[in-house]
Amino acid sequence: MSIGRMDLNLLKVFDAVYEDRNLVLAGRRLNLTQSAVSHALTRLRELVGDELFMRTGKGMVPTGRATAMAPSLRDSLRRIEATLGVEPFSPEKSGRRFVIAANDHITMVLLAPLSRRLQDAAPGVDLVIRPSTRLDLAEQIDLGRIDLAIGIFSQVPPRLSARTLMSQREAILMRKGHPASRRKLTLADLAKYPLVTISVGGQEEGAVDGFILERGLARQSEMFARHALEEALEEAGQVARMRVTVPHSLAIPSMLQESNMLSIVPSSLAKALVRGADLLVRQPPYRAGTSITRAVWHQRNDHDVAHAWLREQVAEAARGAAGGADA
Repeated sequence: MSIGRMDLNLLKVFDAVYEDRNLVLAGRRLNLTQSAVSHALTRLRELVGDELFMRTGKGMVPTGRATAMAPSLRDSLRRIEATLGVEPFSPEKSGRRFVIAANDHITMVLLAPLSRRLQDAAPGVDLVIRPSTRLDLAEQIDLGRIDLAIGIFSQVPPRLSARTLMSQREAILMRKGHPASRRKLTLADLAKYPLVTISVGGQEEGAVDGFILERGLARQSEMFARHALEEALEEAGQVARMRVTVPHSLAIPSMLQESNMLSIVPSSLAKALVRGADLLVRQPPYRAGTSITRAVWHQRNDHDVAHAWLREQVAEAARGAAGGADA
């Protein structure tokens, strides 16, 4: 293949189809008809000698060649744009779409206020929130399908960059009128009353000490410091009962309101869940430690002006979410 025959617009079409897995959606992003997108893919297939995408019931599935091409091509397109300055980033005029990976807790306490910030500052910018609990999170970042992942990470590989967003302690939720609500919570209460806990992956998914390691990125699988709780109870000769384990936080209020169960959650989540619910927040009767929420992205985006702007907007939203979280 001669580079002289290459039309860079074909690469932009490839990048859009790889991201959206859909010709119509890719066309909308590029202001092209479905027919134009299909024609561009045909030309690119002829140039590279590969089908690139296979049409299936789940959309356009990339071939192995396309999967290998995608990260480098996206990186090259961004570098060309940055070098030529052909697409300067203006938040109030931009129609860019950012993909952020986060769990429902982060979506509730951080990304919701972020969306409100963007309504005025960048009305044309779209956010796509995808679950950070997916087992291929690191791969998705490597492939450029996720711009930013937000969560608690115990290990970040050198190819990825990270920024601390907020730190917080744990809190314990219970219903109003709970037998333990009339006094200071004790370790005996945590042994007596069953717990509702949040876990997005266990040993069967490769979790070790509450974290899942994939491609050098270790992400939190449990939403509380299990070891701190178990060690505190062991010293007191007690054992906690994890009666219900859920993969997301939104089910917790309904489970607590009609039972004597307790739930250990991050303090910012506790603050969010008690709004509009008959729940009380109490401090743990043991040293639970502090968790650090970070944003993680691929280093190829370090100097992308639009990406840097997004990271700053996320950091500002996090500062607001962290305020009063441990109050």
